Amino acid sequence: MEIRRLGNSGLRVPALSFGTATFGGQGDFFKAWGATDTDGASRLIDVCLDHGVSMFDSSDGYSAGLAETILGKAIAGKRNNLLISTKVTFPTGPGLNDYGSSRQHLVEAVNASLSRLGTDHIDLLQLHGQDYNTPVDETLSTLDELVRSGKVRYIGASNFSGWHLMKSVMTSSQYGYPRHVAHQVYYSLLNRDYEWELMPLGQDQGIGAVIWSPLGWGKLTGKIRRDQPAKPGTRAHDIAGTGPKYEEERLYRIVDALLALTEQTGKTVPQIALNWLLQKRTVATVVIGARNEEQLIENIGAVGWTLSAEQIATLDAASDAPAAYPVWHQRGFPVLNEHSTTNRN
Repeated sequence: MEIRRLGNSGLRVPALSFGTATFGGQGDFFKAWGATDTDGASRLIDVCLDHGVSMFDSSDGYSAGLAETILGKAIAGKRNNLLISTKVTFPTGPGLNDYGSSRQHLVEAVNASLSRLGTDHIDLLQLHGQDYNTPVDETLSTLDELVRSGKVRYIGASNFSGWHLMKSVMTSSQYGYPRHVAHQVYYSLLNRDYEWELMPLGQDQGIGAVIWSPLGWGKLTGKIRRDQPAKPGTRAHDIAGTGPKYEEERLYRIVDALLALTEQTGKTVPQIALNWLLQKRTVATVVIGARNEEQLIENIGAVGWTLSAEQIATLDAASDAPAAYPVWHQRGFPVLNEHSTTNRN
């Protein structure tokens, strides 16, 4: 397994991490992702560790905390061999302070996560969403206390706007608080918005990208093709209508390009889609998921080889989409913006 630094931190992480959103299956949304129990989770974690996939990503919001509980039980006796990444911020109950990035909620949420995970520290704690209502210095000072206490090792954000992430970074610099070293973001061939503003920010500020849903909400598995819609029982079908918007013709164009490359490389559609992401700037680790061992082994096969520059260019062209303002305007003056290309430095 390829090992990478997480942003400008000293933490080393595997190029692929394993996501636990499939653990538990509580509620209609997460049931569509999967319902892996403790025994199944333990087996998948063993397979991951055998292949060098040693970071496991969760959230207190996955199946109402059940995913963390299952992860904690499944890693019993293995804690020193792996890294735990989890997220807090989204609502966990009906109380007035059961959500957000306030001091009140963060302290309670971290303690609850530690209890469910059965551990004394979280290696990477990420704010799951952007909280407009809590002052940034309150959030960061609380995270500073959690780091100093030893309960948290590194901090990150997820789903932040560029301006809010930059405001957090500057506040950390001003007061000497820990800096966000990771930004967990949605990024795939199907939706490349991350490249417009967040990727240049990550490169400039040394913030590593932790990629979630790298197969475009299940639409880049190769099971969906022209005249072959998603089938019942698949995530792409069962949660249709949720997630980011996309043009159907553009999806088919991307899948056509992926299928053509399967013949050139001998790799599968998911492996090619994942490998494309691993060649992009700022990407530290790609979070893969799997309902079973077969899917997991296939996804792990995305590492150990590299698409050629020509093949990457083919996928870039097939997945290209009009950029939002001001990015399209900035691209008109490349001499001022020489780092705006999507090629990884």
